[in-house]
Amino acid sequence: MERFIYKKSSDITALSASFTDFTYKKHCHEEYALGVTLRGIQEYNLDGSFHASYENGVMLFNPEQVHDGRAHDSSGLDYVMLYIEPKLFLDILGKKDMVRFASPVVYSQVLRNSILNLSNAIQSEDDEALCSELLLSLIDTINPTNIFTDYKRDNKLVNKAKEMIYSKLEGVMSLDEICKEVALSKFQFIRLFKANTGTSPYQYFIFCRVNRAKQLLEKSKDIYSVVAECGFVDLSHLNKYFKRIYGITAFEYKSHLN
Repeated sequence: MERFIYKKSSDITALSASFTDFTYKKHCHEEYALGVTLRGIQEYNLDGSFHASYENGVMLFNPEQVHDGRAHDSSGLDYVMLYIEPKLFLDILGKKDMVRFASPVVYSQVLRNSILNLSNAIQSEDDEALCSELLLSLIDTINPTNIFTDYKRDNKLVNKAKEMIYSKLEGVMSLDEICKEVALSKFQFIRLFKANTGTSPYQYFIFCRVNRAKQLLEKSKDIYSVVAECGFVDLSHLNKYFKRIYGITAFEYKSHLN
């Protein structure tokens, strides 16, 4: 059994999920993500290290942090997750520069309850004003020791490559063009990119395409226009990658927004 319910309020997306056999493939999100394991044990690899979130564990993901995910055993898993746009998150924190969670999993009853309160409000489609108040309360409960501002700056060449990838999402990623721009051989560039991001340039390209598709769907774009704008061959091609990251197809995600 698989159940993935997405709801959105302003710049926050709430996911309520339940599954047994499903496995998230390696991927990343543009947002900060905060979640709670409600039942079972959630296992995942994050930045190359193994982690497990037990019942009532609070999971904390930084933007563009590569991870996968699965249930520990056949008893399955229930959890909720909040995805918060970085600009909104940093505005509430009063920070100009990116911050990162120091601990991927913490056990805090106060933080757990704050996440669940906001998740329930978004899933119930409560007023945006209430959701905003609950978000402020949530971020105020985050222990400062779980955040550090010594953010690892991306390599300038990697940043340049990311810009080129973002600018060509509707087409074919040209490794030759990127390597020429950053003055590295293909193998030097791939090694540098993976060392800084935890994923390959092509995988990152696919993640960006799917994230772009999600954003366009949220702007009420026609799903077939999204397929074309994001460079997918057809809807089944988009659905295939979308499900690997979000647990449901792009078509199903679109129906959750209606």
